[in-house]
Amino acid sequence: MPLFFSYMSGMMMKAFLLTVILAALAAAGVSQPLPQFKLTGSFGEQQMVIENAVAGTRVLINAPVTGFGKEDRVLLVLYALPNGNTIEQTFGRKLKENDDWHYDIQHIGAQTRFLRRMITDRTVVVACLENELKSWPAWSANTPDHKEIVKKMVDEITSLFAPWNPELVLNGHSGGGRFIFNYLDAHEQIPGSIVRIAFLDSNYGWEDDRYGPKIVSWLRSGRNRYLCTLAYNDSVVVYNGKLLVSPEGGTWYRSRKMNDYLSASFRLKRYERDSLIWYSSRDRRIVFIFKPNPEGKILHTQQVEYNGFVHSMLSGTRLEQRGYRYFGMRAYQDLISDTVTLPIRRLNIPPRDHSSVTGSEFMKRINDLSREEREKEIYREVASGNIPGFLRETVTLRAVFHDLNDIPHMLEYEVMPDYLAIGSDDDYCRIPMSPGTAQRLADLFGASLLTAKLSDHIWSVAEVKPEPFFYRPVGNENEKAAKFFEHNEQIERQLADAGWRPGQLVAGIKKDVIISSHIADRPDRVVIYGWHRPDGSPIQPVYSGHIWWYVDYSHGIRFMNAQVLVDGSPVKVSDLLKDPVLFRIVTDEENPLRLSFYPENMIL
Repeated sequence: MPLFFSYMSGMMMKAFLLTVILAALAAAGVSQPLPQFKLTGSFGEQQMVIENAVAGTRVLINAPVTGFGKEDRVLLVLYALPNGNTIEQTFGRKLKENDDWHYDIQHIGAQTRFLRRMITDRTVVVACLENELKSWPAWSANTPDHKEIVKKMVDEITSLFAPWNPELVLNGHSGGGRFIFNYLDAHEQIPGSIVRIAFLDSNYGWEDDRYGPKIVSWLRSGRNRYLCTLAYNDSVVVYNGKLLVSPEGGTWYRSRKMNDYLSASFRLKRYERDSLIWYSSRDRRIVFIFKPNPEGKILHTQQVEYNGFVHSMLSGTRLEQRGYRYFGMRAYQDLISDTVTLPIRRLNIPPRDHSSVTGSEFMKRINDLSREEREKEIYREVASGNIPGFLRETVTLRAVFHDLNDIPHMLEYEVMPDYLAIGSDDDYCRIPMSPGTAQRLADLFGASLLTAKLSDHIWSVAEVKPEPFFYRPVGNENEKAAKFFEHNEQIERQLADAGWRPGQLVAGIKKDVIISSHIADRPDRVVIYGWHRPDGSPIQPVYSGHIWWYVDYSHGIRFMNAQVLVDGSPVKVSDLLKDPVLFRIVTDEENPLRLSFYPENMIL
């Protein structure tokens, strides 16, 4: 697929403006972004993208910059996307000429901003949930462990806001209702943290016996439980000469069944207003809104566009129908962004278990192991998330690099501030490993190894650059875990003398295991480079003389995010390295790389 990029000058201006915004926020005493979040530069927001390639899911979390003090509380909205829509289209933007119409039918971004104006006792955070099939029903049918994955997704997102005791909302449009039902299927009882469930024309999967008792029990469990269901008469819609849905397949039918079921446990009063039929409990915590459809129109997206998301969040509260009308004109028009820009998705590293071994404990454990067993233990610990917290906070670097045709491009990429280590923030050890182990971990985390060009750039902008410290070879002592630990202790002394703080970008302490054309040319070798001297010259030129399983104390693994931005457009590093022109942005080699990763057979 061809890559299309905007002009460099625009991106340079964006980077400059972002720097100015950050400085202004700091000067005004405004909170900095939450860990692993990125400022958007508009509407005072910060964002994070979580991508799980194995599960085929992607999440955009959008939050305000403020509202995360000690006394604040978070209202976390989990919004499952409709069939056929991407996160970018669902979040919405002002339409431009030749734009895809999907960008103008949901506007969850603008409606969320409207909600933040209205809801002042909670910090409103929205997570937009997408899957690779762009259909939660199709994804669920093709994913045997879909219930477990959905539960894990919700738990992972919720954990990011644990200090603010988040209350959760399950919300979704169209096929997004399947995500909600998957979550209900994953629990015997609906968790108490759920305070609102909203079906925006999305309850196709409703089954009385399967979900009814759970919903009734949940609604009775507290006065802060709200249920909102929106539906239109889709049973009369004819599309391409056929009924759009079967008599029992649409949300008109399912919502009426759901309404009838709940009416047996709660008194629901019927009334008509604004061309809508309403059923509401006495305390208004339960509401069904039916839109008749005498003209047989497709009103599926309008139910969201016409303030449907806003209403699904405010129904039953004192804010209902204040400043907006459901199925009225857009109340959020002034809050629609000109663009929708997502940050590079974060590295997919599991959280560290507090019971995990420390760095010094781990080094003692592997001290007498064979090379094969040592590699297995390294992989197991790192893959489980047993790395220091400061390594998770990637550093964003920007630079202008030229392609093969000497055209400049703005490259934005994220790297770990230091070399991969095992342990806690208080007790860790930088850990050398074989390229096969490193590649497996990179694939697991959505990361990539560096090129020599990027290794040079990292050194040039690093905040701390200790002079390389090396040991003379004595037998095979340099290949043993004891030497790894000894070298780590030496590095720690040098960093302490330099006034280094964990999280600062550091370079010059290890050789990088890199990706290079040498991998394809000599597939049985490891390629190393770097260990820069104070004058910037590398002690180690690009070298592939060691057999692939060779490891010594000087080798380091620094991961970068496998996704980068080139002139503001996301692209995989592996795709850049294969591109016949753009490969020069990230490498100084003469030709595109045939292999941008170490082969699977490099596993001990």
